[in-house]
Amino acid sequence: MKRIYILLVGFAMLLGGAGCSGYLDDPKPTDVLTANDIYTSPEGVQAYFSGIYRLFRGQYEYDTDVATTDVGGVYSMYYARSVKGNDLIQNSWYNFDYAHENREPTYRRVKVTWQYCYDMINHANTIVKEVTASEALADEDKTAFIAEAKALRAFFYFQLYLEYYAKDSGLQTPPLYKEQVSEAGPMSDPADYVAFMVQDINEAVAGLPEARINKSYINKSVANGLKARILMALNMDWDQVETAAKAAYGNDADAALDASIYDTGFDDLSASEVLWSMDQQADQSNYYYLAPHAFADHNADAYYGMWVNSLFVAEFSATDVRNEFSNIYGGGPGDWYEFVSDKFVFAFDSDIHLMRKAEMVLVAAEARYHQSDDTGAHDLLYKVQLSRDPNAVKSSNVGTALLDEILLERRKELYAEMGVEWFDAKRLGRGIARDATHRVVVTLTPNDKRFFLKVPQAEIDANDMIDDTVNDNR
Repeated sequence: MKRIYILLVGFAMLLGGAGCSGYLDDPKPTDVLTANDIYTSPEGVQAYFSGIYRLFRGQYEYDTDVATTDVGGVYSMYYARSVKGNDLIQNSWYNFDYAHENREPTYRRVKVTWQYCYDMINHANTIVKEVTASEALADEDKTAFIAEAKALRAFFYFQLYLEYYAKDSGLQTPPLYKEQVSEAGPMSDPADYVAFMVQDINEAVAGLPEARINKSYINKSVANGLKARILMALNMDWDQVETAAKAAYGNDADAALDASIYDTGFDDLSASEVLWSMDQQADQSNYYYLAPHAFADHNADAYYGMWVNSLFVAEFSATDVRNEFSNIYGGGPGDWYEFVSDKFVFAFDSDIHLMRKAEMVLVAAEARYHQSDDTGAHDLLYKVQLSRDPNAVKSSNVGTALLDEILLERRKELYAEMGVEWFDAKRLGRGIARDATHRVVVTLTPNDKRFFLKVPQAEIDANDMIDDTVNDNR
């Protein structure tokens, strides 16, 4: 049996270069840590975690010594999803994602996303195995480290679930590796896959403390936020979605929301609304690869790649703090280049926000809706709306109209951050219909195959348990 493709990136490489061998321009320390160095002290394990989190914003090779601006860590997955909807218009890198033409088995988005997620899962599995076996670590430390590794594992299995699987499609989910392995495995049963992912995030929530080094690391609040996202994507257990979302933002929406974040350019993890963010420093930057900032900011020296649909701009009132749109290129009504956004400020030290409290308040509002509590949904939705616009009017919508209002508020609050429009359309089976404003006009019907990617050819070639038929009906 062939060696497992996902393990090509070695354990020692992560420790030696603060990143996998597929990453470029990472700092190279003089000494390389061994497993014995790592698992004999909390500091050693924490150093390994730090290397893993560094890969969230790393640049990834899609071929030997070849990397491009649009493939990297978590930020590139999120931005690729962001430009697949109707609200944003892309005209730079990520154009193939924007056109929904980046899903074939040999394409770099398909290959890199698969390999990147499995590399990270392998590192998480390594930590679970080695920390469990360690006789030098205190039980309290072991519990926290294992929980954090399981949160990471759940997170990356969730990304694979979103990218390579469609609910009720009759297809199988990607391979499921519950522990560190050296041989490739087959595609998996969706029920087993989901059960393992949910079990992991539940155990992470139970075992993680709130304390952490900084907001780049997963703590109990972030794990709760991940649990809320996972369960809402699965459309299950809305009572647990609500509980997890409220635990993530602190169960006090008024205290959680702070509109001043819109004055900062979404580039500083110290903002009170930020739950989880990738810390960047000028001397350890992702430079111009950074998405969304390097594409959204038309005032900095970067790509000038993201525009905003005029119909989406029209959804923001004049008194909404989020109304940060301008016409700097002289576009006329209906031109795709009419509006840009000042939401994101680009610099080499711009932090990359992965989760915010405002999102979790809106998740809790949707959870109330799905539990037939329109009043509770109205209350939470209005807290976000009023925080952003002093002239906001409390909703009286019911039924589908209320859900539509919540989803619109999610788009207004989270555009370009985590692919919210694509995420909601996929999980709710709603499709995406672009209007004529776009450079590329496409329509994705509900449950369209373009909502997910094919299995990469590199995996098929390297894995005896998977053959070309895996992409039949994909």
